[in-house]
Amino acid sequence: MPKSTKKRKLVLPKRGKKIAGVAAALANYFNLDVALVRIVWVLLLLPGGLPGIIPYLICWALIPSEE
Repeated sequence: MPKSTKKRKLVLPKRGKKIAGVAAALANYFNLDVALVRIVWVLLLLPGGLPGIIPYLICWALIPSEE
């Protein structure tokens, strides 16, 4: 089977985002359902917030925006 030659880019999308677009960016990059990625972020927020909010903020700061 031929491999896809399209190079994937991790970028914050302009459309389809709810807050900052981190979940949508990760879902697009890993070819996952965005709802699944959002559920994982919410589960990381449950034990006090820090396990989910700090990585989210880091991703938001480091992932470039879509042009």
